[in-house]
Amino acid sequence: MAVIKEQDNGLLWSHAGEQLLIQPWGKNSFRVRVTKNADFTKQQNWALSLPVEDIQAKTNINDDSCEITNGDIKAEINNFGWLKFTNGKGKTLLEERWQVKPGGHKTSPLGIPGRELKPIIGGDYSATMRFEPHEDEKIYGMGQRQEKQLNYKGCILELAQRNTQANVPLVVSNVGYGFLWNNPAIGQVTFANNETKWEAYDTDQIDFWITSGETPAKIEEQYANVTGKVPMMPDFASGFWQCKLRYRNQAELLKVAHEYKDRGLPISVIVIDFFHWTQQGEWKFDPKMWPDPKSMVEELKQMGIKLMVSIWPTVDINSENYDEMEDKGYLVRTERMYGDSYHFMGNETFFDATNPGARKYIWSKAKKNYFDNGVRLFWLDEAEPEYGFMYDFDHFRYHMGPALKLSNIYPLYYAKAFYDGQKAEGQKAIINLVRCVWAGSQKYGALLWSGDVHSTFESLQKQVVAGLNAGLSGIPWWTTDIGGFTGGNVEDPKFHELLTRWFQFGTFCPVMRIHGFREPAEQTIEHADRMFNQPFGSGAFNEIYKYPESTYKILKKYLFMREALRDYIKLQMTNAHEKGTPVMRPLFYDFPKDNESWDVADEYMFGPDILVSPIIHSGETSKEVYLPSGVKWIDVRDGKQYQGGNKVTVDAPIDSMPVFTRADKPVQSLLDFEKNN
Repeated sequence: MAVIKEQDNGLLWSHAGEQLLIQPWGKNSFRVRVTKNADFTKQQNWALSLPVEDIQAKTNINDDSCEITNGDIKAEINNFGWLKFTNGKGKTLLEERWQVKPGGHKTSPLGIPGRELKPIIGGDYSATMRFEPHEDEKIYGMGQRQEKQLNYKGCILELAQRNTQANVPLVVSNVGYGFLWNNPAIGQVTFANNETKWEAYDTDQIDFWITSGETPAKIEEQYANVTGKVPMMPDFASGFWQCKLRYRNQAELLKVAHEYKDRGLPISVIVIDFFHWTQQGEWKFDPKMWPDPKSMVEELKQMGIKLMVSIWPTVDINSENYDEMEDKGYLVRTERMYGDSYHFMGNETFFDATNPGARKYIWSKAKKNYFDNGVRLFWLDEAEPEYGFMYDFDHFRYHMGPALKLSNIYPLYYAKAFYDGQKAEGQKAIINLVRCVWAGSQKYGALLWSGDVHSTFESLQKQVVAGLNAGLSGIPWWTTDIGGFTGGNVEDPKFHELLTRWFQFGTFCPVMRIHGFREPAEQTIEHADRMFNQPFGSGAFNEIYKYPESTYKILKKYLFMREALRDYIKLQMTNAHEKGTPVMRPLFYDFPKDNESWDVADEYMFGPDILVSPIIHSGETSKEVYLPSGVKWIDVRDGKQYQGGNKVTVDAPIDSMPVFTRADKPVQSLLDFEKNN
């Protein structure tokens, strides 16, 4: 018979060496942990902050079963030890799927348990949780992935970080619950029609968080309360960010900045990309190419432009810091033979972001060489980290343990290293561009971008979905390389069409940022390129004024449209900061009672009052748009009104993208802009 008792403001159930602890963890929420060790792992909350609310849950303990209630959620453990979660109306949110033979209506000869901690001989455990499926369930969130479908029901997803894939294992379900797999181990989740299955390949214990919410907004807010809220975005960040691969020297970058200002084009940030440094792992400007960074930052400041500088976590074996970092244990280690773990213009490994000493070390270098020269924005690239092309996670080991057990948390600690350093120096408004995130990264000022995506319309389709699911995963700050990163030829009219459509979409993203490795690449190899053995030089131009006049005219229009939206965007950033509200979100976020809204993947809400329907197919000059029910909608381009709950077909010539505003809450700045332009 199981032993059941109250413990740590929750319920502890134990039987045959297994312990299961359910605790209230935020409003209408529980944290659940399962272990077969002597005790639960201490000081290991992973994504979860300690609950702010002083919640006293209600418990009911019988001889061999028990239940605990926290607001609108109840957890039950029956006499067999099986878990079930219901909301205040008695609706089942989740229940374990046991296919064993203890008796009752759940009898099965299959012998498949609902939860499993299977020993790895001589080490930890592999963990599995199985849940009963819901008919017609729709599943969203799960970070940022390169998929076309918004709803992940029926999908198998890897729980791992990769370039273009940011794993945030949070589910938002139309059934009325949110679920966080609070485990940074490499694994997999299956959202099948016959079961939902979560797996961690190497772990100490099962650990998850579940919340009950009648609307996606309620789920999102309760999640933000326990994992942290994004800081308030600084005003400048809602403007336009100019970037390319790559500005090679100080004179070239300043020339571009002055050209934008001379043309009267809005620009808030300009970016110095990779290999501006002396060597990977030295985190400083090459003095030959960047002779006076402090005066450069000041000159940009006088123009109202902020400078962002690229940081890589890679440390070359020839770096001046390599030996010291290796001696101090500040580098990611390998389990077998070779010490280097990455090869890009040299032999490199990564700094170990899980090591507090390594985090302080890399910040000390960045402070001395960048921050003290006036740089306040950092581009934290390679944040997965990118282990070559194969991502052999079982080959690497961190200060905190094997990569197989906790590699997903690397980008969170990478962002934390710079956030903590900047905060300690008194910086108030902190926002850093990061190529990968995990649950909770948002509280460290992480602006996620979708990685090195290709310059194709198929890729553009995926970015719309990626941004929406990232927002539902608690990451309100999101952006993409406008035009895609690789494959865009500046001389190709087909790329001009793609760039235009992507630029229109980017106007209605949380951050509007153009970037890319454009073709044909410049062939001039200057000193720095020879020194680093770089075959690609700088890439072709990527400034909007260098594109053909017909394209430039459209890009310029949307650049000024973004300016007209900045007050509205600030309001959305305030909601993100205060409540965790995603800035761009699927239609169902604002219209959860509209069933059709749950199936729309190529439109979204930008804040509560603007509906955006980007053009994501080549040659498309009209589009059928679904307008959610309950309100009337205004096409901002011609002022025509439509009744919600209907599909309308609207024109979309190359210089125009379908955008609507609510008739009862019109965004006047947008209407005025279209009227005057």
